[in-house]
Amino acid sequence: MFFALSIIFVVLLIIYEMFIDSAPSREKFGFGFIFSSDWEPVKEEFGALTFIYGTVVSSLIALAIALPISIGVAVFLSEIAGKTVGTSIGFLIEILAAIPSIIYGFWGIFVLAPYMRESFQPFLQNYLGFIPLFQGTPFGFGMMTAGIILAIMITPIISSITRDVLKAIPVSQREAAYALGSTKWEAIKMALLNAKSGILGATVLGLGRAVGETMAVTMVIGNRAQIKTSLFEPAYSMASVIANEFAEASGQMHISSLIEVGLILFGVTFIINSLARFLIFSVTKKADMK
Repeated sequence: MFFALSIIFVVLLIIYEMFIDSAPSREKFGFGFIFSSDWEPVKEEFGALTFIYGTVVSSLIALAIALPISIGVAVFLSEIAGKTVGTSIGFLIEILAAIPSIIYGFWGIFVLAPYMRESFQPFLQNYLGFIPLFQGTPFGFGMMTAGIILAIMITPIISSITRDVLKAIPVSQREAAYALGSTKWEAIKMALLNAKSGILGATVLGLGRAVGETMAVTMVIGNRAQIKTSLFEPAYSMASVIANEFAEASGQMHISSLIEVGLILFGVTFIINSLARFLIFSVTKKADMK
């Protein structure tokens, strides 16, 4: 109980320190800090909307790309692949999760960004340029590149946990499905439906990783404080602005504003996890009622 309570105490202490140190910014800007897109250290005008936008959009892009791929990988490893193949590929996927984020950042700079600039983004612009999301100059660095990097980083997490959840489903349920005349794909669909709460938990863990990721995003998102509709444009995230500017912050208001951005980032992750807990509780409650 002591060690369990000590974890809660440390979290509360972190919140307290950030709340106290962000006092100058909170007192000057109030709630307007969240809804303002101004970020001018020289004039001491600060707002977090730009960074909240960059964090949310890049994380949603990553989730949209990674979730179907991760579920497909998990289904293949747990339901289709043989034991040797499944174990080997599963081991390689878990290794991807252990690669430091800065390595992904280097790969993004020297491989992904040039490819995005020279091939992929011009392709999207030629065929989907009528959509505002794919308009503008293909810089290579930007929101879309950051989203793809994040998708690669969270895919091992979601797929590994989803695979474990699918494997935890009793074999008797699969045998019952086959006995009732189900095809293999129908049995897999049944397994996915039974594992939806676990898949939801895996998705939230991946989203939490995407929201809080710093170095890889900092190296490829472009680091420009702006809100643009186009996914080709450079942007900024909450984690990357803290990493870029905290060491060079000159004034107390600048430091306080960065700490408040960190406090908002903490609040966003807390809300995401609380919502996920609520959804998992709802799914579990319905399953218990049945």
